[in-house]
Amino acid sequence: MNSNISVTSLSDRAICNKEKSMGKRWRIVLYSHDTMGLGHKRRNMLIAQNLGISLKNVDILLITGTNKSNEVETVEGIDCVTLPALYKNSEGGYEARRWQMSIGEIVKMRSHIILATIQSFKPDILIVDNVPKGAMGELKPTLKYLKKETKTFRILGLRDILDDPKTVEEEWKKAKNEKIIRNYYNEVWIYGDPNIYDAVKEYKFSADILDKFRYTGYLDQRTRLEFTSNKSTFNLNNKSLALCMVGGGQDGANLALTFAETTLPKDVQGIIITGPFMPSEVQKKLFDFAKTRSNLWVWKYVKEPTLLLKEAKWVISMGGYNSTSEILSFEKRALIIPRVNPRQEQLIRIQRLEELGLVDMLHPDKLTPESLTQWLQTEKIFPQVHKNIDFQGLKKIPQYLGYICDQIENNNFSDKKILVNI
Repeated sequence: MNSNISVTSLSDRAICNKEKSMGKRWRIVLYSHDTMGLGHKRRNMLIAQNLGISLKNVDILLITGTNKSNEVETVEGIDCVTLPALYKNSEGGYEARRWQMSIGEIVKMRSHIILATIQSFKPDILIVDNVPKGAMGELKPTLKYLKKETKTFRILGLRDILDDPKTVEEEWKKAKNEKIIRNYYNEVWIYGDPNIYDAVKEYKFSADILDKFRYTGYLDQRTRLEFTSNKSTFNLNNKSLALCMVGGGQDGANLALTFAETTLPKDVQGIIITGPFMPSEVQKKLFDFAKTRSNLWVWKYVKEPTLLLKEAKWVISMGGYNSTSEILSFEKRALIIPRVNPRQEQLIRIQRLEELGLVDMLHPDKLTPESLTQWLQTEKIFPQVHKNIDFQGLKKIPQYLGYICDQIENNNFSDKKILVNI
């Protein structure tokens, strides 16, 4: 298999026209476990919103682990089921976020909710984000049910980079992820560009499952602006914007506090978005900083942060998939401070992008107010992202689904032989 998977033949015949493949009303479920930050939910929400306007006659259900889903504006035909919240601690283990409940109890409850929802909704297509079995294996009963009792087409969606190859090999072997893919998934989509990181090659997946993999390209985050009713600009008093983003904020305290102490250039307004999961004691420190500085604003949560990102002249951020994709989509001058523990995912991603001259990277060990001040004072050019990276994911995904719907409708769907040579 050539890991640089071509979609030319698929695109030619898979565009989902409104009279053919979408003649019936299709049901699509997107699941994300959402145990750390907002990235999984935001990725699935963007895909759902895009499908809602790209395809005719679809009902889309998001099964998510964060109630922030309901604060995001959607298009007609999209709704959400929110699971009791889980939390991933600094060691990578799971805990109940709000309840005094054992991990076994809450995972069992989540698993029951997922299965009951799937049985009632009866989806034609299931798209699972990033974790083949779901958090703590909570999807296993659902996957078994779908394979045995239904013709639901099952897709696993992966971000561009999971971790360093050795860690992925060990974790996937322990979790038996390839076996799960082999037995329960029809396709695996990688939301990335193999020219940036060829996950199929780097992770050496078993030969017998390689035909299930498809690269979609990255998801163009500028599309988010189409789904927000708030089109207003921010009153920056004729100042340039330096924006600090830390995702959900769970592990962004050090970056946010360092930015708060950074000396900003003249006529620059600094804004920190703390994220809803930043510890309250850190948020208090940040708000106290902002009270003493007229050129620093601290906001806990912004419903659609890309509105701010669009306005920013400089961006200082962590290196998660969604944050980085947003920065690249808007071709912003950015300094990325990647998380390096417990995963190397962000470090690998940002190193690759720095090699291409698309972002600047600062190792977290070197993060100081002085290093941020120096970067902000350095002349920078706007990166030519869209000339170097495939950002066509939101165009290809409806095409993929159009072809899948066509196969299902014409009874060409087989659980034994998955779509190949397309």
